[in-house]
Amino acid sequence: MNPAEFLTPEYMGLSLIGIIVGLLATLLGIGGGLLMVPVLTLWGATPLEAVATSLAGIFLSSTSGTFQNWRMKQLNVERVTLLTPPAMLMSEVGVWISNHIPATWLLVSFAALQISAIFLIRLKHTLKRSAPQPIFAIPGVASGNRDSSTLKSEVLSTAIPHRVWIFQIQAIGVLAGLLAGVFGVGGGIVMVPLQMLFLGETIKNAVRTSLGAVSLISVWALAHQAVSGNVLWQAGIYLGIGGLLGAQLGARLLPKLPDSLVNLLFRSLLLLMALSMVIKALISR
Repeated sequence: MNPAEFLTPEYMGLSLIGIIVGLLATLLGIGGGLLMVPVLTLWGATPLEAVATSLAGIFLSSTSGTFQNWRMKQLNVERVTLLTPPAMLMSEVGVWISNHIPATWLLVSFAALQISAIFLIRLKHTLKRSAPQPIFAIPGVASGNRDSSTLKSEVLSTAIPHRVWIFQIQAIGVLAGLLAGVFGVGGGIVMVPLQMLFLGETIKNAVRTSLGAVSLISVWALAHQAVSGNVLWQAGIYLGIGGLLGAQLGARLLPKLPDSLVNLLFRSLLLLMALSMVIKALISR
């Protein structure tokens, strides 16, 4: 590659997009593909190349943010490792399902998923005000503002068997992986609200765990696409470099933001994406 190409407006623009996506991914616990794919399509990639190439940027940015969260001792590694394998396996099933759904119905269903995620978060807050325990959470354990190590020790010390806790987390991974495969997202859009609702997690802890799972899920999908020759590595690297910078900034910024603001940002993004999917579905009819 000619060194002068590093400074071309097209590639520098991709790096800037990568910074924005990396920041949002770390703050909201999403993979960023919903932003990267349209940009790559406008840049000149085919839809398949855009999806495949975005995975390179997603992997680098989510891994960067996850490493920073781990280094700051704000990552529940056990929860990440429990969420990821079932999500990976079920994503394959989701891909098969997506290939048998009409495009218009797929877009409308995706919008419904995002609206549902908003209501899941609202339901979680309603339940939190009216009852001391979240749905299906282990009695006596509430994460509140505790860090992951404190939460883990409380879970292990509870009278309820540890396998119950494991089952709850893996069930979330199964649903997240299935929906991720169907709708082509990293799974964070599902994992964040479900962790809040069923495990009683705060938005910040749910975001950190989701981001860690996304980093592993994305490298799994990237390997599949790379074998098929669909990845535009040069564009992916530029997106990834920007994502690395944005993720580092987001990981440092997240602890300083109030939960209410992170909640508002997450729900606003879901609503905007849902509206865009509905409009796209109407246009494609």
